[in-house]
Amino acid sequence: MAKIMLVDDAAFMRMMLKKALTESGYTDFVEAQDGAEAVKKYGEESPDLVIMDITMPNMDGLQALKENPGK
Repeated sequence: MAKIMLVDDAAFMRMMLKKALTESGYTDFVEAQDGAEAVKKYGEESPDLVIMDITMPNMDGLQALKENPGK
């Protein structure tokens, strides 16, 4: 099954996404609360899919997309 990373500063939104995806059969999740944490965890976890908010503190979603954890 696919590993999905949920990135949002709102814990409630991560919970709602996780609930909807779980109801669709997905069970393997990685969560991050901002772009900086997402970049770090992406390098560690190698998720198959990332669902990310754009407006977040520390590093927003657009900045996180420009990072390359593989280098």
